[in-house]
Amino acid sequence: MESRIALVGIVVENTDSVERINSILHEYGEYIVGRMGIPYPKRHISVISIVMDAPGDVISALSGKLGMIPHVNIKTVYSKVSPTQENENGDCQ
Repeated sequence: MESRIALVGIVVENTDSVERINSILHEYGEYIVGRMGIPYPKRHISVISIVMDAPGDVISALSGKLGMIPHVNIKTVYSKVSPTQENENGDCQ
């Protein structure tokens, strides 16, 4: 199956959800390229950005599991870059 690049944005409104989020992210760790978490105490939230390189169904499964956690909001953005746009060095053209 074709691998895609995606950005998953997660807004955590309750710290009680963090353990479940980390468990799910660990489950999909082989597909995660990078992760950045930003606490925002002034608004009592945290924002997490996840970059993935995975088949579409894997990205959807991760997004779906995260979206079912109470007090967690997520959005997923997919890259338009396809694997056929890569040159022999693996760089996008």
